[in-house]
Order: sequence, then structure tokens, then C-alpha cells
Amino acid sequence: MATRRGACLAWCCLFLLFLMENVHGNPNYGEALAKSFLFFQGQRSGRLPKNQQITWRYNSGLSDGKLAQVDLSGGYYDAGDNVKFNFPMAFTTTMLSWSTLEYGKKMGSQLSNARTAIRWATDYLLKCATATPGKLYVGVGDPNVDHKCWERPEDMDTVRSVYSVSQTNPGSDVAGETAAALAAASMVFRKVDPNYSSLLLRTSKKVMQFAMQYRGAYSDSLGSAVCPFYCSYSGYNDELMWGAAWLFRATNDVSYFNFLKSVGDDSGTDIFSWDNKYAGAHVLLARRALLNKDKNFEQYRQEAENFMCKILPNSPMSSTQYTQGGLMFKLPESNLQYVTSITFLLTTYAKYMKATQHNFDCGNYVVTPNHLINLAKIQVDYVLGVNPIKMSYMVGFGSNFPRRIHHRGSSLPSLASHPQSIGCDGGFQPFFYSLNPNPNILVGAIVGGPNQNDGYSDDRGDYSHSEPATYINAAIVGPLAYFAGTRSS
Repeated sequence: MATRRGACLAWCCLFLLFLMENVHGNPNYGEALAKSFLFFQGQRSGRLPKNQQITWRYNSGLSDGKLAQVDLSGGYYDAGDNVKFNFPMAFTTTMLSWSTLEYGKKMGSQLSNARTAIRWATDYLLKCATATPGKLYVGVGDPNVDHKCWERPEDMDTVRSVYSVSQTNPGSDVAGETAAALAAASMVFRKVDPNYSSLLLRTSKKVMQFAMQYRGAYSDSLGSAVCPFYCSYSGYNDELMWGAAWLFRATNDVSYFNFLKSVGDDSGTDIFSWDNKYAGAHVLLARRALLNKDKNFEQYRQEAENFMCKILPNSPMSSTQYTQGGLMFKLPESNLQYVTSITFLLTTYAKYMKATQHNFDCGNYVVTPNHLINLAKIQVDYVLGVNPIKMSYMVGFGSNFPRRIHHRGSSLPSLASHPQSIGCDGGFQPFFYSLNPNPNILVGAIVGGPNQNDGYSDDRGDYSHSEPATYINAAIVGPLAYFAGTRSS
């Protein structure tokens, strides 16, 4: 009874927010989509191209990989630090690719920017997968050292340690996610660059074979190099499932489907993130049940719908909290990463439902595609400023957005305005502890977001709320494209 009462209360809040949203008007989804891709330019590591639009960023990490005598330059810094963690980076790449596959036709002129953002990551992931036979490189930069510094990526003077997994030190989770990223991206480039697409798919198959053959969590192999930052808390079965699901979609090879049936599953999850992929895999595989009427995939359709029943606020099975302002609230730290990822699943499953005129039940509650779309829109609109404090959580979108984000490059003066090097400790005073807004605007960055009371302090030191991350942005690209395309069509 308490659960139902809470769900009803939450739904009332959502209805009030819906009324609020109609008063304040719709955000410009097309503008938000364009800015979300700009953010990825701000996270680039390596040698920057001439058409770089975030101009306060410069070349960095050009010698990454040198300690292992390989070239591992490129890729993305995951968040506000100067470390390249491949586990979240590969998830970011998978989500950007999935967004492009599902919503590319709604992206308009931004489709080329989507491909560019994906390729910046896949070029790096290909290096990591092919540089040394028998090894998969999974990160550059010692996080324990880096996190004690506050310096620009262009000034990095910390050791750029190189981390890898192998037969004797396995990492089925990071390998499975890397395979998923390469397989998903191979479909993005299939028509526009067939040779590159083939290279991505061939490499994906090899990485997936490694993930399946040498089982183990990369957290166990690498310890403090990845924990507690990006530990594989959910284990590696979800990544094996995720990687196999993507390779099955890319190849239609039945061996991946057979492997899927042998992997452990989790039907109780109510989250989707860089760590826990079960819900994403269920939705991806349910597509086959709905669009292809393939009864072999019915269990995944049921799992996907069970997940939706845990998310919808007026479902009797709901296990999801909502703030008074209507925001999905999963965990106190960087909550928007769960909001954007789950919102992607909402719009995407609704898309499959619409295509097949499909509804489903949560107990005695009938769910239509529009139920999922409406909830997704409320989440996206909240992120873009339709919320109790009228704060856009996308930097540079609207007039009221976070000015003191937890991000080294944004918070420190650029090389153009401060050519002198800023060492490891040099950035704390006067920059990190300053109450002034960041000098460089990281356009498009979505921060960790508000607390459970819809409050936001805009405090650079409060990283769990003020730090942006690639995987927060990657997941919202699809919903932004959906709503931008829907409004313009």
C-alpha cells in the first residue's frame, strides 16, 4: 500500500510538472542536441583537429602509451579529471552508437557530429585492442595520483601509467563492453565507410572471444587502478550479455544468441548504467521479439517490460523514487547518469512499441508507448531547465546553468590566457577554491545534477553533483534527437 501511495504521489508531482512545462514552453531540443556533441570535443585527449570548436582546449596526452611502448593517444577523458578509463568510455561509445542507429534520421545536420564523436572513441579503442597481441589496454593515467592534482590536461606532469587485461589477468567486463562499442559502431559506419566498419566488426569479434574465453572481473585484475572509481560492481555477466547482444545484432550469427542463453541474467534490476547493462541488453534483444516477431526473444521482451514497470511512477511494481519536481532519483551521486540512461531506454522501447502497436501491462495498469514517451519528456525537460529552480543542468543551455563545474580544464585559465604551466598543486589556489565562475564554458556538459530535494549548490568541490561525464551526455543524445525530430516533423 505504501508503495502505491508513493507512486500516486509521485505521479501527481509529475502531472503538476507537466502543467508547469506547458506554462514555460518546450526547450529547444535541437539546440541541446548540437551542444551535447560540442561537449565531447571538450573531453578530447590527443592531437586536436583544425576544426576543433571548443577552442580553449589544446593537444594533450600525446605520449600516452609510451610506458608500454605503444601509441594510446586519443580517446576521451571520462569526466572532470585527466584519466582515460576505457570501461565508461566504451559504454559512452556504445550509447552514442545506439543513439545514432535509432535516431540518426532525426538528427539532421548533427548526424555527422554524432559519427565524429563516435569515431574519436573507436579510433582509440581500436588501438587499445590491436596494439599488443594477447592484451587489451583498458586505461591510461594513474587515477590515485591524478585525483590529487588540479591541473589542465595540457599540463599533465603525473605518470601516465598504462593498464591492460590479458589471459592471466582477465577483464571480461571491460572486454565485453569494448566489443559492444565496436560492434555497435560498425553498424553506424556500415554504409558511409564500409572498410572502417569491417575493421570495427572484426576487432569486436576478437575482443568478445577474449572476454568469453578468459573469464574474470577487471576490478580483480587491476585493483586500485580502477577501484573505487569504476569498479565492476555488477560483475561481468551483464557485459558478456551486452557484448553478445550487440554482436548478434551486427552479424545475425546464431552462435552469439546461443551464448546469450548460457550467460547469467538479472531480472530484478531497476537501473541502467556504465556498470549495469542488463536492462539495456533486454531492451536491445526485445527489439527482435517486437519488430521481427521472433518468439525466441520473448523472454527479453518480458524482462524489458518488467524493467519499465519498475520505472513508471504509477505502476504497482514501481521501485523508482521521484523528486517533488518530477525527476527520477536513483542514487545520490551523479544521479543524472541514471536519468539519462533510463530515459534512453524509455524512448527506445516506446519506439519499438509504436512500430508494432504494442501495449503491455504492469499489473492492472495498461502501458502505452505514450506513457513511456511522456515520462521521458519530463526527464529531458527537467534536465534542460523545466524544474522547480529553473536550472538547466546542461552547461551553456539557457541563461541559468552551472557555472562552477568540477572540471579541471573548465575551471583553470586556458593556455591562451595563461601560457605558463600549472603544476599538479598549482590549480587549487586560486582556482579550485575560488568562488568565481569557471573561466571556460564547457558547452553541452551535463553535470551530476540536483539532490533529492531538487536543490543544486553549484559548488565546484561537490563533485557528486557538479561533475560532468561522457556517459551522462552519451545517453541523452538519443532522447534529444527523438524530441528534436518529433517537434520538427
